[in-house]
Amino acid sequence: MRTLANRKNRAQRLLDWYDVHRRELPWRARPGDPYRVWLSEIMLQQTTVAAVAAYYRKFIARWPTVEDLAKAKLDEVLAAWAGLGYYARARNLHKAANVVAKQMGGRFPRTATELRTLPGVGAYTAGAIAAIAFEAREAAMDANAERVIARLFAIDEPLPGAKAKLLELGRSLVPEKRAGDFAQALMDLGAGICTVKRPACGNCPWADACEGKKRGIAERLPVKAPKAARPLRRGVAFVARDAAGAVLLVKRPEKGLLGGMLQPPLGPWSDDFPSAEEALAQAPFRAKWRKLPGLVRHGFTHFELAIKVWTAEISSRPKRIHLCHSRPSDAKQREGKGTQGSKPSLVSPPGSPSLGALTSASPGMTDMVWTTDLSNVALPTVMRKILAHAFDGERPRQAHAKSARRR
Repeated sequence: MRTLANRKNRAQRLLDWYDVHRRELPWRARPGDPYRVWLSEIMLQQTTVAAVAAYYRKFIARWPTVEDLAKAKLDEVLAAWAGLGYYARARNLHKAANVVAKQMGGRFPRTATELRTLPGVGAYTAGAIAAIAFEAREAAMDANAERVIARLFAIDEPLPGAKAKLLELGRSLVPEKRAGDFAQALMDLGAGICTVKRPACGNCPWADACEGKKRGIAERLPVKAPKAARPLRRGVAFVARDAAGAVLLVKRPEKGLLGGMLQPPLGPWSDDFPSAEEALAQAPFRAKWRKLPGLVRHGFTHFELAIKVWTAEISSRPKRIHLCHSRPSDAKQREGKGTQGSKPSLVSPPGSPSLGALTSASPGMTDMVWTTDLSNVALPTVMRKILAHAFDGERPRQAHAKSARRR
């Protein structure tokens, strides 16, 4: 009984703290709205609150309901997501929206178990949605919550092995009422007070009950298993512009790393950079290609990437190009785990320099586009880095209205 009373007291103390110190976040404007809760939680996976806020507002303004999002084209969703990273989340977001809108009558499942049937919804996300949107007595154990619970109970078993224990302990603290507020309070406590370094224990509502603090080990908890070294992959990119200033982009296959996103043509990724002769053989078409000094670096979850950039200014577009297609990884295409294959394909040019004419090539081949507008296309961060390096501060020339029409 004392243990139960202590845990109820802890929950109430955290809720009292939250009522005074809660963060003002855009997705908390309408508590109980499962669409907004789901959207924000998917965006927040492996991403910071600061990075998500602007994207969330943009999505809600453009697609205010799950039915609106389901009606959107995947390319539109990917373009709106560009820059937020982990693009499998965007693809699953669109899939899940279609499931809810078309198979569930626009109503989200109310339990964590049912929510996990939606694409892209794992244990944490299901718990968060169930608690915040439906007041289900579920624990939402993100990294912040895991850190708080590990310190509160002095759990020194390394992650990820300790996840199940932390989830069980977190769930034991969830109150009968205000489960959603409790979940968000735990996140806020970890984000603002029980931080990774130099936690502000003097401001914590649980300081006197924290076993980690009592033992003087709070700051080193949770213990994390050593990370494996990330290999470095190397390759080349080809940035071509025509006389109107349009840039050649190609669409990656739907499955695999950065699936469905746009990019300039790339060569294979391997342990070494290709020689100049090998690089020119990988180019999408013959032109006066020029290798730029320096390179582009980008980190994925499981490997680092270094890219050398070649550029060409052409007077007329080639009739045919060849591409080195991406090849899905052996890890079922987890974001951050892919390699490039070297199998070339031929793609016919589209009829327009604008984004509106993404032209389907033969079955299994990659779409391509010549575009002067890079601001509203599905370009992931690494590809924007490549283009920025190619332009070196110069914006691509804007085509005149006539050149933007269908040819």
